[in-house]
Amino acid sequence: MRNKNNLVTEQEVALIPDVSQALSWLKAHPEALKGIGRGIERETLRVQADGHLAVTGHPENLGAALTHDWITTDFAETLLEFITPVDGDVEHLLTFLRDIHRHVARELGEERMWPLSMPCLIEQGQHIELAQYGRSNLGRMKTLYRSGLQHRYGALMQIISGVHYNFSMPVRFWQAWADVKDADSGKEAISAGYLRVIRNYYRFGWVIPYLFGASPAICPSFLQGKASTLPFEKHKGMLYLPYATSLRLSDLGYTNKSQNNLNITFNNLQGYVEGLKRAIQTPSEEFAAIGVKDKQGNWLQLNDNVLQIENELYAPVRPKRVTRSGEAPSDALTRAGIEYIEVRSLDINPFSPIGIDASQVRFLDLFLIWCALADAPDMSKEELLCSRKNWNRVILEGRKPGLLMSIGCDDNQRPLAAMGKALFDDFRAIARILDSQQGNDVYQQVCDVLVASFDDPQLTYSARILHAMKDNGIVGTGLALAEQYRHMLTEEALEILTPDMFSQQATNSRMKQKEMEASDTLSFEDYLKSRK
Repeated sequence: MRNKNNLVTEQEVALIPDVSQALSWLKAHPEALKGIGRGIERETLRVQADGHLAVTGHPENLGAALTHDWITTDFAETLLEFITPVDGDVEHLLTFLRDIHRHVARELGEERMWPLSMPCLIEQGQHIELAQYGRSNLGRMKTLYRSGLQHRYGALMQIISGVHYNFSMPVRFWQAWADVKDADSGKEAISAGYLRVIRNYYRFGWVIPYLFGASPAICPSFLQGKASTLPFEKHKGMLYLPYATSLRLSDLGYTNKSQNNLNITFNNLQGYVEGLKRAIQTPSEEFAAIGVKDKQGNWLQLNDNVLQIENELYAPVRPKRVTRSGEAPSDALTRAGIEYIEVRSLDINPFSPIGIDASQVRFLDLFLIWCALADAPDMSKEELLCSRKNWNRVILEGRKPGLLMSIGCDDNQRPLAAMGKALFDDFRAIARILDSQQGNDVYQQVCDVLVASFDDPQLTYSARILHAMKDNGIVGTGLALAEQYRHMLTEEALEILTPDMFSQQATNSRMKQKEMEASDTLSFEDYLKSRK
């Protein structure tokens, strides 16, 4: 704790769990952190040289989006998604991701990858083609699901880009921390441990948009002429909030207010799965009004329930397990427990050509390890809603001087800066343990750099990118970065992957898609019934 000389006091940190005993345990068991698993999914819009959305389909030379291991699409044909395998080494992980970017940059011709989370230069009522995955039942279902999203929330909400960070603690951690024998027999204890991480993430994860939020402004075209209740200021053709961190995570982004009544909590795995199952079986009057098919019999959405499928659940973090063929995510969780955590609160990092950098990965390691160590009492539905309000405070005015924060529904408030610095006291202790395993100080360096943002909010990503946007506008900033990264990536040599590996992956993906299309035996309607 700290004293009055700009240091944190005991009173200031009362809202933060005391992890001193857990840190002492970790210091005595440093080997428990060997073997952390990490993966990254990065989304980016393809745009033309002038910044308008590309109108071309997913480039055929990249392979089939349905079956490619590394390069796919998200909501739209123009929205690329890059996926890394699970990796135990931070630098290798990021180099793999960079190789994907290098290859794609070469294959895009005159198109660029948009380096910002928020789309720009959207024409009024512009048609955005849904991602296409071929004629197989699975491919058609994926496109129809996206049609449902479009009819429910609008296409613009769905082409906001982000980065997802997948994180798993090594089995040896759970063996030492939770006294489990192995992952199979210990699945209940391991799942309980990951749910503890999630509850702490909801309570303290606002630190992520504070540090790394990079969408404090939008292009007016994003609103498509609709009024907003947010008190935007205007400058150089953009709308911004002076202290905002991540408008991507605000109600401007992809949210589903009808989900507030689902009563999905994270206190035990059975309760979470039951809540998820209930959501995909609960009819929605609002979505029923859309219709499942139009008058001509064309499909509009998979169904008219609150969630079409489980992936529609809006959440800043998700418990995950790799699914078997045809298996629903919740069934995979029931079968074998939680395998990893998917962090979904990262904006595209505009200061990195690959949308994320090593300091962010290492910070997330520190934060998620802390979340596994810190006590996390059960969270009610009401506290989850309160935590959303706390996040919104940071999302919309996180850099406001003297901003006060609470945890959950507690009326007891503390300065955000003091709470952030108190958290970093704990993160630094974890950093020393990780660094001792590697014989360097890279994690401690991350702490040194990032903790300074609490005393000087101008060091945050949102402040830095807003400064650039005030000078050059959103379009000018985005185009300059897109061109800079295009030149950089096309000039760099591949380091891990090779052209032949990309060529083989593209060929194999096309063959797999054709095999799937040839092997379908059910009609599309019967296929959808079989998936329920």
